[in-house]
Amino acid sequence: MAYTHLRADDPAIESFRGVFFKMRQALGTTAFGINELRMPPGFEGLEHDETETGHEEVYLVVEGAGAFTVDGEVVGVAAGDYLRVDPASTRQAVTGPDGMRFIVVAGKPRPAYDGRASL
Repeated sequence: MAYTHLRADDPAIESFRGVFFKMRQALGTTAFGINELRMPPGFEGLEHDETETGHEEVYLVVEGAGAFTVDGEVVGVAAGDYLRVDPASTRQAVTGPDGMRFIVVAGKPRPAYDGRASL
């Protein structure tokens, strides 16, 4: 098949605690990880790093707002913001009064970008 199409309520999407949605598995991607988090108001995510996986992560806030604490520094985020975090850095997401929905894209850093230099 040349593509995979999912809707937000697709039964192929495995959920952890009703907050973490495993999009990579449902889409069948192998080039990078991609997941969605749908966090209610006042929710605190798990503090963690990605040292074990070696994954650099990029967060794209789709709805709501909140903050990520990265290595002890609080970074406020809102819908439309992107945040990249190194694998060894600790990070924790905390939502604001409206909750926060964001996409996580992850992969191992490479020595150089190997995609198109321009469009």
